[in-house]
Amino acid sequence: MKKTISAILTYAAILALCVTIIFGISKAVTNQSSNNEAVPTAVAASGSLPAATDANVYLLARIISAEARGESYTGQVAVGAVILNRIKHPSFPDTLSGVIYQGGAFTAIIDGQFNQPISDTAYNAARDALNGWDPTGGAIYYYNPAKTSNAFMYSRPVIVTIGSHRFCA
Repeated sequence: MKKTISAILTYAAILALCVTIIFGISKAVTNQSSNNEAVPTAVAASGSLPAATDANVYLLARIISAEARGESYTGQVAVGAVILNRIKHPSFPDTLSGVIYQGGAFTAIIDGQFNQPISDTAYNAARDALNGWDPTGGAIYYYNPAKTSNAFMYSRPVIVTIGSHRFCA
């Protein structure tokens, strides 16, 4: 829960917006950012996978469509699987929205692609990912080598390549 709140606060700071976080009690937060904490390297279960509700399918489909536009169907499911794998990993927020809105995690959030129309295949890919299909073998990162020169991403061990994306541990 703390990681989720931190991710939401970071997202609010990036956009300089005022957001309301509701966890039983309403609290207004204005232009705050989280502190930069060291990323643990141990892997242990953190959050639990969300159910395939309409709201979760919609949110996951929106980020899949934005991040994996033009990729194969398997590549779209793989992007969804990475997001879900992060929920279970202690280095990331423990909710779907927390992972998606974590500050700086997805360029599609920052550059506005997240708000573009959602492809029909992204909805199906989101359902398949939420129902357990993980073509990545447990990856928690992915990148397109043609679009990034980020040294951290290149330092991650590649599990599988699907389409234009490399999926990493």
